[in-house]
Amino acid sequence: MAASSSSSSSSSSSINPQWKKYDVFISFRGADIRDGFLSHLYEALHRKQIFTFKDENLDRGEEISPALLKTIENSLLSLVIFSENYGFSPWCLDELAKILECQETTGQIVLPVFYKVDPSDVQDLTGRFGDALAQHKEKFKDCLEKVESWSRSLKGTANISGWDSRIIKPESKLIDEIVNDVRKKINHSFLSVYDNDGLFGIDSRVKEVESLLCLESEDVRRVGIWGMPGIGKTTIADKVFNKISNKFESQCFITNVGEELEKGTPVQLRHEILGKLLGGENLDVGTPCTLRHSTKRRLPNTKALIVLDDVYGYLHLKELVEGWNLCGPGSRIIVTSKDKQVLEIVGCKKYIYKVEKLNDCESLQLFSFHAFKQTQPTNGYMRQLSERVISYTQGVPLALKVLGCSLYGKGVKEWERHSEKKL
Repeated sequence: MAASSSSSSSSSSSINPQWKKYDVFISFRGADIRDGFLSHLYEALHRKQIFTFKDENLDRGEEISPALLKTIENSLLSLVIFSENYGFSPWCLDELAKILECQETTGQIVLPVFYKVDPSDVQDLTGRFGDALAQHKEKFKDCLEKVESWSRSLKGTANISGWDSRIIKPESKLIDEIVNDVRKKINHSFLSVYDNDGLFGIDSRVKEVESLLCLESEDVRRVGIWGMPGIGKTTIADKVFNKISNKFESQCFITNVGEELEKGTPVQLRHEILGKLLGGENLDVGTPCTLRHSTKRRLPNTKALIVLDDVYGYLHLKELVEGWNLCGPGSRIIVTSKDKQVLEIVGCKKYIYKVEKLNDCESLQLFSFHAFKQTQPTNGYMRQLSERVISYTQGVPLALKVLGCSLYGKGVKEWERHSEKKL
């Protein structure tokens, strides 16, 4: 089956992922898969830094706990693993009912995995799933309404595409496909929030950086993002990272590199980067020689995405980035800095994007987003005042945000005084 879901992904934009405690909730029948398929899937999600909840309670009763229902609500995406005995568990069926309720009410993303079962048995209540429902009807004679709700939940999976383990083999390939699709959907959800979070003018700038990255090329490329403080370098790098990270086997985003180098050594920072790229392993800090050997030995087969944000100063820079060209084909290293010469030192000379200031329209939108909590001033006079006030910011996003927040909720007279003081 195709790893896509129109019914789940189309409504996912209603979720604000920043409000969710977990990226993924896994619904499963432990006796069937806990020590095998589930353990490998959970570990693969963990390696990709996808925050996943799986219930470790081995002694489940028949009544699902309120805390677990809350956990489902606090998850961005649910993976439902239908296995041979899933339908025999009232606990699992209650989880499924709650998951589909969250899909309907909050747009939760739902992805089913049919593990060694026929999807039609789940959706048509035949085979083992038919046997399970017949058993529940006998056991819960006094509560047939609950059994009917379970039946509706199982049938409700008919319009949701997922994965069939009988078709996608071996299991390692199945797990890779699941994890990659989960990452893609989670990233899409976060990007949907960013698009509505006051990042005006960001899309065109992201496209410029993407064109320099040229993801189709198999070379190992370093791309610089250059601009004055507050111009949005980190924001652009962050959105690019979230947008393309699912195309890479390993990813690493290091913020405030300049500060990190002042506090420690390039060797320590390189070990941190290597640890993130190689599955979160803790690497002991050794000599530069040892580190170079480790890099040469373990990175050539890894397609990596590395972001080094806010790099400044020249001391130790070459030592920090030495050897990154040994990453696997198609790897990309993005470096942000206010100093163009720094970008040239770290090997970005051919591919440097200069971040332009916001134009007048984008500046007014960003300012209004923070000053009025909407994208335009409230009336004509306030628009005139806004244009006067923001003229001195010269299109610098950080200045526009700070100024907008400082004027939020203030009266016209204070706006006028503020305008006269600034101009």
